[in-house]
Amino acid sequence: MTSTSDVDPQRPEAREVGVGPHPEPWPEDARLDPVLLAEGDRRNVVDRYRYWTVEAIVAELDTRRHPFHIAIENWQHDLNIGTVVRTANAFLAAEVHIVGKKKWNKRGAMVTDRYQHVRHHPTPEDLLAFARSADLIIVGIDNLPGSTSLDASPLPRNSLLVFGQEGPGLSSMIRPHLDQCRSIPQFGSTRSINAGVAAGIAMHAWIRTHALS
Repeated sequence: MTSTSDVDPQRPEAREVGVGPHPEPWPEDARLDPVLLAEGDRRNVVDRYRYWTVEAIVAELDTRRHPFHIAIENWQHDLNIGTVVRTANAFLAAEVHIVGKKKWNKRGAMVTDRYQHVRHHPTPEDLLAFARSADLIIVGIDNLPGSTSLDASPLPRNSLLVFGQEGPGLSSMIRPHLDQCRSIPQFGSTRSINAGVAAGIAMHAWIRTHALS
């Protein structure tokens, strides 16, 4: 059985989303959750998944996930990881990889971590071993000296897009192992942008090339 709600309990108004109890007789479909059918489905999911179990939703998503992966370093307490997971779910990334500390603040994910595959790597070496075994091209997203603009050429289809901590960016542990380093063009006074925002921009650049063309 699944939980009847994916909403933030501190936001009562969010409970009005979704649909109420399903009229009887209920459809005969193994993907449907009897609890949701009886009580209603107030989760933040698209309409095609109303009343489906979490397991059924994940199984369907797995049939059409995109081949790019996302990695984000987690050496400090970083509130951006939840946003990255939520965005990866929206763009249907194959997997999100968290490098460093295993614990992360899930509030920003808005429960999308139930539907998005998330893997922990205690060290950069562990992530690199996975990338090589999966034949992924490691692409750092950072405005480091010598980086190439994100707009200069398409991202590789089999990209592992790597993001650093808010502030310091990609760590010295991961930089030497990048196959590419790409920067996001900026035009204002700030030196960098939020890591969660950068991840969204980079993911959408991949989507424009490989999913919308």
